[in-house]
Amino acid sequence: MRLPLLLVAAAPMLLANTDPGSIPPQIKTMIDAAIASGNEGEVATIVKYAGNAAPDSKESIAKLVNDWKRKRNDEKTAKLLDASFFDLWSGRAELGGYISTGNSNSEGVSASLALTRDGLDWRQKFKAQLDYQRSLGVTSREHYLAAWEPNWKVDDRSYIYGSAQFESDRFLGYTTRYSVSSGAGYSALKGDRLKLDLELGPAYRSTSFTDGDTERSIAARGSVDFAWKLSKGIQLTQNASAYVERYNSTVTGTTALNAKVLGPLSAQLSYNVQYESMPPEGRVTTDQISRAGLVYAF
Repeated sequence: MRLPLLLVAAAPMLLANTDPGSIPPQIKTMIDAAIASGNEGEVATIVKYAGNAAPDSKESIAKLVNDWKRKRNDEKTAKLLDASFFDLWSGRAELGGYISTGNSNSEGVSASLALTRDGLDWRQKFKAQLDYQRSLGVTSREHYLAAWEPNWKVDDRSYIYGSAQFESDRFLGYTTRYSVSSGAGYSALKGDRLKLDLELGPAYRSTSFTDGDTERSIAARGSVDFAWKLSKGIQLTQNASAYVERYNSTVTGTTALNAKVLGPLSAQLSYNVQYESMPPEGRVTTDQISRAGLVYAF
């Protein structure tokens, strides 16, 4: 915080021979440098102390910053309007290993891909995941998941979501499971460090179990998506979802700690729990998976 202190200390010299309401050149240079960085937090800090150092220039400083914010928002809106479906995508790919306890005790490999497209009115999310282990000619774990979630933005925080998901995990007791859902979502936290999305709505699930039974049922779906940036290079995330239905309810949760290594590459440790309230006979209710891997963000 040395720069703001220098602003206050140098205030008498900066204000010498300046017209009331104008921005002293030295202060304007600092504000311009903060604006060029594109970091709103840095701009807010400089503006706060610049207003204390040059109280007669507060209105001019506020107008300068507001004009910059308005121009940046207009440019962002124009970019979103001109973007095609293949633009605006970001994502992360993970490859690593895991240790599994529960219905299977094994070591293996895990791979996942997550994509997000954040447009003007719509946000698209896609996720695919694979866990596979084969030892001495025998497969001991085989889990597949693919999910797509479109969100229609009602306002800055509220949205309507849709969700379609496919799963297969015969070691958890089902060969295929299809789930569809729609409901309301709300971004309770949208800061630079903390993010929290909550979703709730009705769902429909169809599950084919390994014992030959098939269950189709209306369910209630809820999810929590939390991210906490502990520092510049370390982030903690918690994703949890629940399907509550008449026959077999499911609760899943994944806690992950991500640490940047170099550029877009980071290391990640995660712990996943999946609970099935009424699994087929001979299966336990809970599976836990610990993963360690490398993540590439793009």
